[in-house]
Amino acid sequence: MSDLPRTQHIVASGLIAAVGIGVAYISYTSEPARAFLFPRIISTAFVVLALWTFGKAVLGKTKVGIGLSAEALRNILPGLVVALVYVFWAAQALGFYTASGIAFFLLLSLYDPAPHDAVRTWVKRIIVTAGFVAVMYGLFAVLLNVYTPREIFL
Repeated sequence: MSDLPRTQHIVASGLIAAVGIGVAYISYTSEPARAFLFPRIISTAFVVLALWTFGKAVLGKTKVGIGLSAEALRNILPGLVVALVYVFWAAQALGFYTASGIAFFLLLSLYDPAPHDAVRTWVKRIIVTAGFVAVMYGLFAVLLNVYTPREIFL
């Protein structure tokens, strides 16, 4: 067991399980049903894993570390901000593919160790982002044929 008390593990994993159950509920009650097949599969897997983790916490069988250090939190915070803006605003306001491309480009730019003052690295980032959006389109629109948030740019 880590330095955190057992009750904190139970509360944290319980909150995550509750979020998972909420997301699964939304995906299973949204219409049209066919459009939410993929989210239902993902949310079901999320709930199963979250409940498993919660059960392990209740039984005292968790083997977790000591949490995030301040340095690790500083490293992930910009990506977390991009992800939150993407999830809660950009995907609906800009459309799934446009918002995904912008979010991916921002994340790639934030975490790519290549120099930011060279044109060559920016061209690579743009090419990689275009490839990412093409793969996302091929996966969701063509292969899985699932609904994605649609607004001004698809």
